[in-house]
Amino acid sequence: MIRLYGCLEGGDDTHYFKALMLYKQMLNNGIAPNSLTFPFLVKGCNRWQCGGATTGQVIHGQVLKFGFLNDVFVGNSLISLFMNFGLLNNARKLFDEMFVRDIVSWNSMVVGYLRNGEIDMALNLFRKMSRRNIITWNSIITGLVQAGHAKESLELFHEMQFLSGDEVVKPDKITIASVLSACSQLGSIDHGRWVHAYLRKNNIECDVVIGTALVNMYGKCGNVLQAFEIFNDMPEKDASAWTAMISVFALHGLGKKAFDCFLEMERAGVKPNHVTFVGLLSACSHSGLVEQGRWCFDVMKHDYMIEPQIYHYACMVDILSRARLFDESMILIRSMPMKPDVYVWGALLGGCQMHGNIELGEK
Repeated sequence: MIRLYGCLEGGDDTHYFKALMLYKQMLNNGIAPNSLTFPFLVKGCNRWQCGGATTGQVIHGQVLKFGFLNDVFVGNSLISLFMNFGLLNNARKLFDEMFVRDIVSWNSMVVGYLRNGEIDMALNLFRKMSRRNIITWNSIITGLVQAGHAKESLELFHEMQFLSGDEVVKPDKITIASVLSACSQLGSIDHGRWVHAYLRKNNIECDVVIGTALVNMYGKCGNVLQAFEIFNDMPEKDASAWTAMISVFALHGLGKKAFDCFLEMERAGVKPNHVTFVGLLSACSHSGLVEQGRWCFDVMKHDYMIEPQIYHYACMVDILSRARLFDESMILIRSMPMKPDVYVWGALLGGCQMHGNIELGEK
């Protein structure tokens, strides 16, 4: 029953309270927990945002009391819990005190450090690992890319190629997608082409995730034609793939092509998301398409029921300001349901500088 209530998805915290009450009742009846009891309690704790951290520490105390710290499964579940709530010191202390640690223990620590922005700690622990699997390599490479350390992630990917013996780990689709993202960040088309060639050489399937990553990479590195060829060759395209192609056109000031792509997306029956409209509005901004920008902003709200976020407003202000429509820009800013941020004001100021509107710019 503890397992049932601890693992139930959705709803409020009632189910987890029931799991805790059952645990308390079990102890009151003189029934000792076993190694399976604690991981299910911890799993429910992970989803309890308000009191999960405190309850997790209490459960840790129970684990120590009943002598289950030597159970690697229990220890790993607690590490994940502490990392989930940002209790890095608790996680590290537990990790250091564990009698038995497996690769999941090490991976949980590395992933936890990465998710909490502790890149150096993650790398330090990664270097100490005697054995690494594909999860380890993907976690560290992806984590570095997401933290903006694209160069370091590429270096690790190349290091991965020179592993030998028992250390050999073959990159998979997740590795490749992350490495392509690193190439995009760096604008390194030579590295990107090498990774693309690696894909073909090793017969790694070019699915929608990798296809989208290739479109994004070639587009951001300046090769729009190559990006479009890969996009057209993709047998299946989801919203992310269409959005990537629209964003590439937008980046290079090809507003008409971006809108043609969007209309094709609609005909294909693929529903755009909030990122799609960022791409479209950016295309309007770079190409001076004011009417299309207004249309796009309206369609997003009324046809697709997507509430504009602050970045959509920033794009729209940029479109209007570039077209010298400062009164309309100010009306839009005043109508915003949230406080304008630096990007919104920056878009307005950019338009003022472009057209020499010193009076409004100084306000």
